[in-house]
Amino acid sequence: MVAKIISGKSIRGMLHYNEDKVMEKQARLILSSGFATDITQLSLVQKAQRFESRTMLNSRTKTNAIHISLNFDAQDRLSDAQLQKIAADYMERIGFGEQPYLVYRHTDAAHSHIHIATTNIKADGERIDIHGIGRTLSETARKEIEKEYRLVQAEGRQASNALGIKPADIEKAVYGKSLTKRSITNIVNAVIRTYKFTSLAEMNAILKQFNVTADRGNQNTFMYQKNGLQYSIIDQNGKKIGVPIKASTIYGKPTLANLEEKFRRGKEKRRPYKEPLKAAIDAIFAKYGDLSKATFIRELAGHNIHASFRQNEQGFTYGLTFVDNRNKTVFNGSDLGKGYGAKAIMERFGTTDKPLKPEQKTYLKPPPQTTYLKKGTVAKTYLKTPAQHTKGLLDKTRTDYGLGVPRRKKKKKRLPEQDQQQEQSL
Repeated sequence: MVAKIISGKSIRGMLHYNEDKVMEKQARLILSSGFATDITQLSLVQKAQRFESRTMLNSRTKTNAIHISLNFDAQDRLSDAQLQKIAADYMERIGFGEQPYLVYRHTDAAHSHIHIATTNIKADGERIDIHGIGRTLSETARKEIEKEYRLVQAEGRQASNALGIKPADIEKAVYGKSLTKRSITNIVNAVIRTYKFTSLAEMNAILKQFNVTADRGNQNTFMYQKNGLQYSIIDQNGKKIGVPIKASTIYGKPTLANLEEKFRRGKEKRRPYKEPLKAAIDAIFAKYGDLSKATFIRELAGHNIHASFRQNEQGFTYGLTFVDNRNKTVFNGSDLGKGYGAKAIMERFGTTDKPLKPEQKTYLKPPPQTTYLKKGTVAKTYLKTPAQHTKGLLDKTRTDYGLGVPRRKKKKKRLPEQDQQQEQSL
C-alpha cells in the first residue's frame, strides 16, 4: 500500500476533483464519517458546507483541505467493505479518526485505490499539525495495515501492473475543455505522485506514454519568460490536440515553480535504481552479437522500460531517456555513465539482429569393438568436429586403439635339438 497526503487551500477544489470522477463513472463514494446524512442522500452542497463549517472555526489557517490517497497493488483484490475498514483504520492511526471525511473509490487505474477528503481543523477550532505526518504517522500506519490486512508490501515489490495509469483518450479530447482538463489532471497528478524525475524533460518522457505533454512555449514568448507552463493532450505522432490547460488551473497546481522541489527530491530518490537499469541495458546487448535499434526498444519494453530517442528536424539523434516503469524512475542516458548516452548507444547498434549462439560442443563416437585391418589400411572414425580438429583426433584414435599399425611377427619356438647343438658348440 502506498499512502500520499496532499494539503491545500481549496475545500471545494478537493471535492470537485472527486465528484467529477463520480460524474464520469470513474469513482463512487463508499464511506462518510462525521456526516449526519446517509451517503446516498448527501449532495455536493451538503458536503462542502460540512467541511466549511469546520474551517470557519479557524480563519487563521489557510491550508485546511487534506486530500489523502491510498494505492494498493494490483494483486490486492479488495471489496468496498474491506476498503471502508482500511480507510477508517488508517484515519484513526494518523489522528484523523474524529474528523469529518469522505472516502471515494476510484476506478480509473488498473489497481485499487481510494481518495479521502477531510480537513485538519478540529471541532474546537484547533489545527492538527500535519508537518512531517507522511514520514511519521502515515508511514507507520501503512506498514501496520499491510501486515494486518495481508496486503502486498510496498517496500521491495515490483509493481504487478505495467503502468497503472490510463492514457488520455485522444478522441474525447477534441470534444471540449472540461474532458481534456479532467483527463490531464488525472494523469499529471498520478505521475507526480508515483514517479521520480529531475527535470521537465524527464517528466515529459513519462507523460508522453499517456498522451500528455507539458509545454513552456518558445523562448521568446511571454509564457516562457514568466516561467509559465501548460499541459496538452497529444496524438501518437506527438501533435497537440484539444485545448491546452494552464498548470495553475489544474488541481494540485503542477506549475513549474511547484515542480522545482519535486525535481530536487527526485535526484536522491532515484539513486538506488541506477545500477539495476544499467544492468538491464547491458544484459540486452550481451544477448546479441549484432542488435538493431528496434529490437533494443522491444527488449527493454519487455522489462517495462521505455526508451525515448530524441531527434532534431534533420533526423539526428541527440538525446536518449530511459523511463523505468517498474521502479517509477527516469534517467537520461548520459546520467547513467559513459557508454549509455545517445551517441554511444547508437554506435553499438547494427542493422540486423544476430543472437549469440552457445559454443558448439564436439562429440567422439567410440570405434567398433573389433577391427581387422590389412597392412597399410586406415581405420574409419566417427567424428562430429570442425575439420581443423580431425587430424589430431585421428592420431589419437590410432594410438589408443592400435588401428593401422603393422602387426608384429611371431617369434618362432626353439626346438630341443637346436638347444643341444648350441651346447655342443660351446
